[in-house]
Amino acid sequence: MIERKALVFNVQKYNTFDGPGVRTMVFFKGCPLRCKWCSNPEGLDSKYSVMYRENVCNGCGVCVPVCPVNIHVMSGREHQVIRTIDCIGCRACEKACPQSALAIFGEAKTVSELLEIIEQDRSFYDVSGGGVTLGGGDAIVQPEAAANLLFACKREGINTAVETCGYGKLAPLLQIAEHTDLFLYDLKLMDSKRHAFYTGVHNESILENVAELIRRKFHVRIRVPLLKGINDDTENIEQMARFLKPFTEYRNFKGVEILPYHKLSVGKYPALGLEYKLEGDYAVPEARLLEIQDRMSRHGITCSIVRH
Repeated sequence: MIERKALVFNVQKYNTFDGPGVRTMVFFKGCPLRCKWCSNPEGLDSKYSVMYRENVCNGCGVCVPVCPVNIHVMSGREHQVIRTIDCIGCRACEKACPQSALAIFGEAKTVSELLEIIEQDRSFYDVSGGGVTLGGGDAIVQPEAAANLLFACKREGINTAVETCGYGKLAPLLQIAEHTDLFLYDLKLMDSKRHAFYTGVHNESILENVAELIRRKFHVRIRVPLLKGINDDTENIEQMARFLKPFTEYRNFKGVEILPYHKLSVGKYPALGLEYKLEGDYAVPEARLLEIQDRMSRHGITCSIVRH
């Protein structure tokens, strides 16, 4: 029997921000959204991604002949990545580069291989109440692989959590939910047109799916990535609070976490051949964060601010 594989781009240990206790984060490739502020742009595509750091490259050209699909070309001493060609993930260029100017994101790993890594820190999970969290990208893009990995973790007694945007059909979410102890579910904007402008998709299915998960008694914690002038306005926050208030009657609804905007990922974009589409400072002032936290609380919603 052929074992299911997942295309992942990172496995991060000792995470304390994404679920209870100390956790191992498995980052899945692929996301159905294109948020203008995405902090993991290397995880957006459901395929291998080439990161090229021009400021590190010495123009030696050793990457050119080793690439079997001719992604790398030289114009004199200037290196170019042909982004219209799909990387096959052989990593020959990454290994050949003497300056470490190239990095390939994406690695196909079996459930057994991932479980072996996850189990290395079982003692930390046992002491802290931690476990594994699937992030990305978004595991919803690879529901079969995600469900298989979550099932394997639950079989070994490991707590499971899933970060998701919740976009799309309900069935893939339910497939994952069967083996998930906690969903960390993103809500960004309540107005569908504004949501589409900033994320590339409308939000109807996102709202319908989170409501259905809560009604079906799955544990859900809402996460709100907060950006000044984009979704911190009183109208958006009030609409969100009113949408969530009925779920405070459900014990499986675990409140709201506010994730303040940061710019830690901005430097990744040019290296991936992408454009960071936000200009200026979108950090929400501390006073405003506390006001939003208080507004949620006045609706009976438990709300915390996650500061990295």
